[in-house]
Amino acid sequence: MRAWASWDGLRDPGGTKAWLMTIVRNEVARRFSRSKGDARLDDVEEAQLPSIPSFEAGIETAQMVAQLPKTYRDPLLLQVLGGFSCAEIATLIGTSEGAVMTRLTRARQALRRQHAEPLKRDIGR
Repeated sequence: MRAWASWDGLRDPGGTKAWLMTIVRNEVARRFSRSKGDARLDDVEEAQLPSIPSFEAGIETAQMVAQLPKTYRDPLLLQVLGGFSCAEIATLIGTSEGAVMTRLTRARQALRRQHAEPLKRDIGR
């Protein structure tokens, strides 16, 4: 109904889909805020809340990624931060999609090993 009532306000007929999706998104947000308005934060237990990574953990992760060889680091960052698919990464760095998948797997394995090392040292203390 909101779209129909505002049809005369549509400036660009080529952007109709985006305009309609904006109306839908706003309507969903409006209904969600109404239904959740009576819920209180006091009703949620701390165990139900997602954990927030610490600033130090972010720095530690960045240092671990920086220690990866460039051939592993670049595809990992392109996928995680850039949101690129394996095929897109392969085109960007000039290699095959299989090679990209192998490099991503090895990068993750290396990060897991690096992450486990400090835990082993802390347990040994």
